[in-house]
Amino acid sequence: MNTEKVKLAVIPLGLAFGILWGLGILITGVVSTWHGVWGMDFVTAMGSVYVGYTNTYLGSIIGGLWGFVDGFITGIILAWLYNCLTCCFCRKCHK
Repeated sequence: MNTEKVKLAVIPLGLAFGILWGLGILITGVVSTWHGVWGMDFVTAMGSVYVGYTNTYLGSIIGGLWGFVDGFITGIILAWLYNCLTCCFCRKCHK
């Protein structure tokens, strides 16, 4: 069995999280703008966190940017924490 530590690449994981969350926020805002009702509660709730995020096209872009930043930071923290904990629980490191 291979006992080598596997580390996550911090920046690529942050970018992946940022892109996914940012696009999700952007798409939800645009669809809410088109339909008016679908996703409106989500846009309103997230608008209380992301300043400027409303169900308009400009608000959707602003929310998408906020979502990218939020997802990027979350991905970086997750990768960093995983890498720290991998070392703590690695049996090979403690020998």
